[in-house]
Amino acid sequence: MTKPQLGTYGTFGLYSMWQQLSPDQLRAIEDLGYGAIWAGGSPAADLPWVEPILEATSTLKVATGIVNIWTADAGPVSESYHRIENAYPGRFLLGIGVGHPEAHTEYKKPYDALTEYLDKLDEYGVPQDRRVVAALGPRVLKLSANRAAGPHPYLTTPEHTAEARELLGPDAFIAPEHKVVLTTDAEAARAAGRKTLDVYLNLTNYLNSWKRLGFTDEEVAKPGSDRLVDAVVAYGTVDSIAARLKEHLDAGADHVPVQVLTEPDKLVDALAELAGPLGLK
Repeated sequence: MTKPQLGTYGTFGLYSMWQQLSPDQLRAIEDLGYGAIWAGGSPAADLPWVEPILEATSTLKVATGIVNIWTADAGPVSESYHRIENAYPGRFLLGIGVGHPEAHTEYKKPYDALTEYLDKLDEYGVPQDRRVVAALGPRVLKLSANRAAGPHPYLTTPEHTAEARELLGPDAFIAPEHKVVLTTDAEAARAAGRKTLDVYLNLTNYLNSWKRLGFTDEEVAKPGSDRLVDAVVAYGTVDSIAARLKEHLDAGADHVPVQVLTEPDKLVDALAELAGPLGLK
């Protein structure tokens, strides 16, 4: 599998709900040197919001993090991919995933369903190197490298990134998301982290992933231990936050989507504070 052109994505991107960002904010994020916007949630198959982001910017990429295979059929998603690619060549990366068994009543045999979805993307001509797969466990990590450019892990750690790189070898494109709170107040940062983590502490795939990383049942039970929160939410000085994010790169990540836990009107300022320590322009 050929990786996407890494220089075009840069080392760091922004993981954010796309509705939060104005055209001016998008241009400011691009000017700061962040290479991609990773749009969270489970967007509908027609993806009508992608072109406005690309139109508002010049080089910024858009990735879905992720399109849910249960709620967005492969055919319409593929049509959207080709529409976007024709209008903005090379600037869209399709991220797909199976979501959570607790959220979808038809959630059955997720690995098989994901494989069938990837088969459909092949049939509809979506290139393997222009798609990534939400992956946590070894089986889906391997699938992401064999059937797509690689994995987009969510709520993981640099240790998980290192394990993924060792498992997948040098050619997979690995893009782990990591959360950030710009404060040196540990209790405030943990409170913000726990607020965001609350829903995920009910979801089996994340609980299993954390336990594979060595966290105990007690640590992943609500509200989440300090050790768990500290592992998946970076906080402290901007230099210490940047150092934590760079641990993913040192562990083998190609690109790290950064999710800043802040109000939308404070987002660009937070990203500007981080840009220097992250080595962006």
